[in-house]
Amino acid sequence: MAKGSFQHEANATGTGGWEDAFKKASSLTAQLNLDEKAFVVTGVNGPCVGNIPAIPRVGFKGLCLQDGPLSLRQSSYSSVFPAGLSTAATWDRDLMYQRGARIAAQFKAKGANIILGPVAGPLGRSARGGRNWEGFSPDPYLTGVAFSQTIEGTQSQGVQACGKHLIGNEQETQRSPSWDSSGQMQDAVSSNIDDRTMHEMYLWPFAEGVRSGVSSIMCSYNRVNETYACNNDAVMDKLLKTELGFQGYVMTDWWALHGDALPGIQPGLDMLMPGPLSGNTSQFGYNLTSLVQNGELPEWRLDDMVNRVLTPYFYLNQENYPTVDLDTAQIGGQTWGADIPTYDYTFNTGNLSDINRDVRGNSSAFIREIGAAGTVLLKNDDNLLPLKNPGRIIVIGNDAVGATGGPYWPDNTNVVLAVGGGSGTGRMTNLISPLEAIKQRSPDAFVQAVTNNEGIYQNTMNTLYPAADVCLIFLKAFSGEGADRQTLLPDYNSEWVVSNVTSNPAICPKTVVISHSAVPNVHPWADKVTAIIAAHLPGDQAGNSLVDILYGDVNPSGKLPYTIAFEESDYNAPIADFTNNNNGDQNLWQSDFTEGLMLDYRHFDSSNIQPRYEFGFGLSYTNFSLSNIQIATTSSDISPYPASLNGDLPPPGGNADLYTVVASINVTIENTGQVAGRAVPQLYLGFPSNPVSGDTTPIPVKVLRGFERTRSLDPSESVTVKFDLRRKDVSSWDVVNQEWAIPSGTFKVFVGQSSRDLPLVENLGFVN
Repeated sequence: MAKGSFQHEANATGTGGWEDAFKKASSLTAQLNLDEKAFVVTGVNGPCVGNIPAIPRVGFKGLCLQDGPLSLRQSSYSSVFPAGLSTAATWDRDLMYQRGARIAAQFKAKGANIILGPVAGPLGRSARGGRNWEGFSPDPYLTGVAFSQTIEGTQSQGVQACGKHLIGNEQETQRSPSWDSSGQMQDAVSSNIDDRTMHEMYLWPFAEGVRSGVSSIMCSYNRVNETYACNNDAVMDKLLKTELGFQGYVMTDWWALHGDALPGIQPGLDMLMPGPLSGNTSQFGYNLTSLVQNGELPEWRLDDMVNRVLTPYFYLNQENYPTVDLDTAQIGGQTWGADIPTYDYTFNTGNLSDINRDVRGNSSAFIREIGAAGTVLLKNDDNLLPLKNPGRIIVIGNDAVGATGGPYWPDNTNVVLAVGGGSGTGRMTNLISPLEAIKQRSPDAFVQAVTNNEGIYQNTMNTLYPAADVCLIFLKAFSGEGADRQTLLPDYNSEWVVSNVTSNPAICPKTVVISHSAVPNVHPWADKVTAIIAAHLPGDQAGNSLVDILYGDVNPSGKLPYTIAFEESDYNAPIADFTNNNNGDQNLWQSDFTEGLMLDYRHFDSSNIQPRYEFGFGLSYTNFSLSNIQIATTSSDISPYPASLNGDLPPPGGNADLYTVVASINVTIENTGQVAGRAVPQLYLGFPSNPVSGDTTPIPVKVLRGFERTRSLDPSESVTVKFDLRRKDVSSWDVVNQEWAIPSGTFKVFVGQSSRDLPLVENLGFVN
């Protein structure tokens, strides 16, 4: 069909396993009138956070969209799972998958078709990013694995995943337009990203998610290279739909479309959320009907939008779906009914006799498991941990106690920080605090607790008697949607708290600091304490997960998915902030990603900065050794470029040849300690050069390209771990030829137990 002057070429075809569902979608689309088509892609008021109305005459039940990436946010009797950050710290593919599946099962039981998650943007460019905890890691490979595994787990339950936020959504500060003190409107921050950095860093995990069949992608609030993401042809049509072959639909973040409908639809937008603006108008809705009728919007493009929305609905068999539990509407304060009079909206809702469904099932045990698996032991002097039946315990800090301000969102001052805030949070039906779990685990111990941080001073410490076998100091660092962190120090006078405890060795001769934190904290007091645990954001079983580690019921195997620095200034890529620069420039807010590929450990390596605790680091109660590295390649002389697509659009994820295995590395890991435990061997590659002669882009010393969490190994037991390297894993983005290319020369293969503990080193080459 001729496209005319309307430039949008990447129409969906259902390729990649969706062919039958695409046929059903196309057949249904052909039965719809223009108004019905318009409202398949337009959000309306309704019982869920986002709502696509039903069309009863053709059997379409509509779609219920709900937050968020770790829990069905506005719901009673559902679980709050560990955050993405905690999940990444497990370095366990199976746990990532199972978490996605278990979250999705609860969404489905509540009648929610679409999970607004998982998150690969923000990637975590700045350590102070307010929503980094919703995602996984500043390393694109680790995030790519976690993102894709979560998507596959989610959709295994017949629930649609929505990967977000595309793209460069790396700060909350000025994420949307604002007006400065002089009344001048200033555009949202522009993430200015060069082509190679875009591909190798920020697009990488989205490509993995598209390859895993993600149903939808959410475009972000920010600008990308000075064009709003939801109006951006380079982002939606060229990168996502053309280069990555994405077959699903692109929805806006809430109210993220700027201007009228056509400036979003032409670049690739498929669904408007939440729909209504002030006065119950909508940029989509009946406007789409008018645009088709007056010839401005070709009907083939509207059909493509509708097909993209309906295909996952059929692919995941959502024609027969549980009704929406109306408690989700009551908690969120939604109004539901028609936002435009004349259109009869209906929803797949239950009734008041079927409300407050308890969908938790047996998830508590799994949440406890993954919370412990994502807990990282950073320091353990004198082998203080695991605790050995302590008779006297002192618990310090306002992060140790349970909720006092209600289950959603509880009073953040006096409650364990189990999740972050904003649309990615969860409503606690049940929250196990550390103090509660400690008392249950040591029922005969004398447990003293001081949980008011403002009251922890010299005289308070002197009233504690007798002296403790161990003092547990609980710190936290909150973060949430809408604001970035101002510091990486934990909150609530954390330095004061630790100082007052450690200055009283007669009362607290041995101290353990436990942090529940949404960011990588700095630890200026690290040398003054005996042990340190990064417990991250473990969900509603926070206390139980921690106690399992403290007492050795679970041998810690968590590894840092980020780097912990000695000083905040050791990190690069700061938050762009022009809040006080009222110079009348609407385009003032520019964030230039000049660091390129050098984030987190890559930056610390290339700048020769010593971290306090490196990326991939985490202690165990046992020891492991690595040996016997063996490398096998599929060819001694492989082509630098993947097989040509001959002008065709690729399958989901991009050129299939990029995912061909080109080398395999085997290593042996042995438990050389005294107790059983799990190891997490990691593989890093040092690239030999840039892909194109004359490309002066600084390249990292090494990049993560493989990891595995082993089963529990008994003392003296060993296992062989295999790492497969795909063509893309050994390629760099060639900005000249616009293709992935394997550089010539010799790669360095590093295998070890953290980014700076890499005892096995071998050479590997592909292109002569």
